[in-house]
Amino acid sequence: MSNKVNGTLYVGSTTDLIRRVWQHKNKFVPSFTEKYNLNRLVYYEQYLNILDAARRERQLKKWPRRWKLNLINQHNPDWEDWYEKVVY
Repeated sequence: MSNKVNGTLYVGSTTDLIRRVWQHKNKFVPSFTEKYNLNRLVYYEQYLNILDAARRERQLKKWPRRWKLNLINQHNPDWEDWYEKVVY
């Protein structure tokens, strides 16, 4: 999640991406994403196993910011909000 191109970043994992992104977008729960208005899904990965997803989340959280930006720019260079693509 992010708020703008090259903006603040949030990395997380969930078993229900659509529900969780909706919660972030609607500031449903007081959180880091609410505080920094992180309302754009700019990148995601899918895993069949929640343990693999949690492992990847921990890995990404340890990455330097530049690496995360490069990952997003490689897959979503315009920093489009992918939420609508995931929903429909």
